[in-house]
Amino acid sequence: MNAQTDSNGSPGNPPSGQVIVPRTMIDIPSQAIVSRILLKNASGSITLFGFDAGQELSEHTTPFEAMLQVLEGAAEVSIAGTWHTVGEGQAILMPAGVPHAVRAKQAFKMLLTMLRTA
Repeated sequence: MNAQTDSNGSPGNPPSGQVIVPRTMIDIPSQAIVSRILLKNASGSITLFGFDAGQELSEHTTPFEAMLQVLEGAAEVSIAGTWHTVGEGQAILMPAGVPHAVRAKQAFKMLLTMLRTA
């Protein structure tokens, strides 16, 4: 997985207090998954991802709740073994500790919001 850089050529968060269009902030190279952290602190993170067609994150669990929101294209998301198609403008909630996976039948971009709870 590759990390994208900001407009200054270095990885990092976009400036606070400015309007952003997340789907334009990442390019998807051929046969790759890329990510860019937009915000990260002790409470959680918001990460922009781009998946090329045919790419996937294998089934895994995390100790945190998360929301996957598709910005462009469509994703296939498995939660506890059940697959869901999540299209542009749609989101799916992923409970903590439950196995989940993501795959791309077509290229797509998404925001992943993860909440770190005590």
